[in-house]
Amino acid sequence: MEHSIIRTEYSELMQKSYIDYAMSVIIARALPDVRDGLKPVQRRTLYDMYELGIRYDKPYRKSARIVGDTMGKYHPHGDSSIYDALVVMAQDFKKGLPLVDGHGNFGSIEGDGAAAMRYTEARLQKVTQEAYLADLDKNVVDFMPNFDETEKEPVVLPVKVPNLLVNGAEGIAVGMATSIPPHNFGEVIDGVIAYMKNPDITTAEMMQYIPGPDFPTGGIIANKDDLPAIYESGVGKIKIRGKIEIEKGKGGKDRMVITEIPYTMIGANIGKFLNDVYGLVESKATSDITDITNQSSKEGIRIVLELKKGADIEALENLLYKKTKLEDTFGVNMLAVADGRPETMGVVPIIRHHVKFQYEIATRKYQTLLAKEQDKKEIQEGLIRACNVIDLIIEILRGSRSIKDAKACLTDGNTDHITFKNLSSKIMAQQLNFTDRQAQAILEMRLYKLIGLEIEALMKEHDETLENIAKYEDILEHRSSMAKVIIKELTAFKKAYGKERKTVIDNLKEAVVAAKKIEEQDVVFLMDRFGYAKIVDTSVYERNKEAANAEYRHIFTCKNTDKICIFTDKGQMHLLKVLDLPYGKFRDKGTPIDNLCNYDSKEENVVYLAGLEHVSSHRMLFGTKYAMIKVVDGMEFVVAKKTTAATKLGEEDEVLTVCPLEENDTLVMATKKDMFLRIDCAQIPQKKKGAVGVRGMKLAAGDELKSIHVLHEGEEKEVEVKGKPVALHRLHVGNRDTKGVKK
Repeated sequence: MEHSIIRTEYSELMQKSYIDYAMSVIIARALPDVRDGLKPVQRRTLYDMYELGIRYDKPYRKSARIVGDTMGKYHPHGDSSIYDALVVMAQDFKKGLPLVDGHGNFGSIEGDGAAAMRYTEARLQKVTQEAYLADLDKNVVDFMPNFDETEKEPVVLPVKVPNLLVNGAEGIAVGMATSIPPHNFGEVIDGVIAYMKNPDITTAEMMQYIPGPDFPTGGIIANKDDLPAIYESGVGKIKIRGKIEIEKGKGGKDRMVITEIPYTMIGANIGKFLNDVYGLVESKATSDITDITNQSSKEGIRIVLELKKGADIEALENLLYKKTKLEDTFGVNMLAVADGRPETMGVVPIIRHHVKFQYEIATRKYQTLLAKEQDKKEIQEGLIRACNVIDLIIEILRGSRSIKDAKACLTDGNTDHITFKNLSSKIMAQQLNFTDRQAQAILEMRLYKLIGLEIEALMKEHDETLENIAKYEDILEHRSSMAKVIIKELTAFKKAYGKERKTVIDNLKEAVVAAKKIEEQDVVFLMDRFGYAKIVDTSVYERNKEAANAEYRHIFTCKNTDKICIFTDKGQMHLLKVLDLPYGKFRDKGTPIDNLCNYDSKEENVVYLAGLEHVSSHRMLFGTKYAMIKVVDGMEFVVAKKTTAATKLGEEDEVLTVCPLEENDTLVMATKKDMFLRIDCAQIPQKKKGAVGVRGMKLAAGDELKSIHVLHEGEEKEVEVKGKPVALHRLHVGNRDTKGVKK
């Protein structure tokens, strides 16, 4: 067997393969079709339920049966995607018009998931059957083979309402995503009717009928003036707020009740909102809230915030809108598949595509109905003629040897093989010219049809058929007649399934939270050897000074508005706001500083701690174990970053000392091999924080600094070496970068 090797550029092959994959995801998985507003998985699930006969007036069927059948016949992409689609179509808090009637646990607005598919049951909603799946038997849409070509599935469902706007859509494809908000069913139908009466309608005129989204969760749209631009372009951001009501409580205290939430808060974000409110209370951003409870139920959302007496309600509302999900943004990107390709559209183009589709459906529907009525007319006319010459037909049937001979006589007047009682009957029979279908109907006609009342009914039915033919021909020939039929149907749907608008549309002021002015005061920072830190009032420290000095490793006074600088042996400086530290009693445990900043106690050791105000007002000395020293201006550490490099270190080097320098200070370096060198700090050059520094002392092989001591002018200090005291202040002041003296 010959092999043919095709040589091609690898990049071209990858590009083509990726584009094919991307288009497959876009068209066949993630984006809805503008005609029926459904993704393929939704369309296939609804069609499968229709095929299984799970109608609104029939018993519920197990979701597992629906999912399995859909996966086996139409959607071989896993059961979870099918069940997820089924669940969402049944959730009235996500869909403006639920398409599936779910029985069992189909999840909750608070983010609880649906029960497993083996427990839940479902069936079609009445509106789905009437407005989404009706007329499938009338050849109104094209069908295509399924994935293995064993079944046929509709390319698109004959949806008679603009589902893309009614239920909205969300989907992430490759390189693009769609996000369409749900709208009010009745308003959208009014918009469609308005477009059909005036195809040149503008977006502004359309917004008289469709003023904005209508979310199932209600809420308030806060940027009404931005909606025209969003509806024109199909892209933009909608600000949505929850609805707050104030109730009077006992003792003159008010109660703030959230009765409606933003659409984006559905699910886990309700829990996040509660946590955010707790956080505002804990961080003292507000002291007006005394308790919060979630009293939501099947009847609706009810989140209750108990307020203290005299609470500033307006300020608290602004704080909740600004700092929590009670005000959120819904990103609009009206992207859908139109004419086989993804397209971002405004509201009017979406309705234009929908109306065009409605005319296509109606044309095919009435063409099919007209053909059926014309067939009925042909048969009815044949039966009526047959009733007028019934005696002759009976004579033909009795004189025939076979059905074939009788049919030939009825259609062509062929009397060769038929025996007649008299010549006149034969002559009359030769004049018969029924069509094949009429002849077949006559041969299959039962004798009771010859009863007078039956003949009258046949005549009446024939008149109705003629009326239907005239009506259908008028609908097909005149677009205005077809428009009337479509509008009449839409009006009936609105009357049957329309609901009041839930979402309020308004222009609301931006929520502004005035920064709470903090009264500046001195506090004392305390941190023990385990890294637990806190701040206490200076008077508290003074009363417990002896115990504090015994229990805590780091103690200093700072301002409550200051930041704490944490210098580590790895050359890093971490900043920690004093306000983030717990302010409490002397016996309170405190909080690990690991939890409040980027400091990692497992990787780093604290070398020096001080307030940023103190650090910035001094020249800071840095010394490492390999005797690299430098002075850095403290203002270099006034930075916005939570963590910054305080100094550059050589390989395996570590910071040994960080401390502020005063005028006329001297520096004593002591090594592990008991070498000492005292130098004047004026010899140490000032460097940037990103510099390594200079060598302060020549170290012998294998030696390194054990400690660095800064002596202020006139200060006396001793250290012990091999059991003997060494007076550091009596050491000779030498030159930097020398070996020092042995002790």
